[in-house]
Amino acid sequence: MKNVVKIRENVMDYGESVQKVLLRKIRKAEQELRQLKLDYCRFVFGLTHRSKVVSEGNRYLVLSVDVDSMASTEEGGFTRPVVEGVPADKPDQAEPVRLGTGWVLDQPS
Repeated sequence: MKNVVKIRENVMDYGESVQKVLLRKIRKAEQELRQLKLDYCRFVFGLTHRSKVVSEGNRYLVLSVDVDSMASTEEGGFTRPVVEGVPADKPDQAEPVRLGTGWVLDQPS
């Protein structure tokens, strides 16, 4: 009977160990996916942290990019991410505004 208990304990320890390894791998893969989506934003949309975008006729300085908001398209790409920014003319004085996906990259004049 002691051997049966010992085997169960070993199986449970092994199961917990496998779970920890899998969770660590999942978290690493999620982190890598977020970084790849940021790279996609930079190369496909020209969007980086501190980029300037235009939304509803106003210029904004981008403060954050929500890569989790990006969805796969039928063509195999991704949709534009939701961004948050502050008015470009007073970045230190304004609260961030959620701009959604209806922004375009500001083209320098």
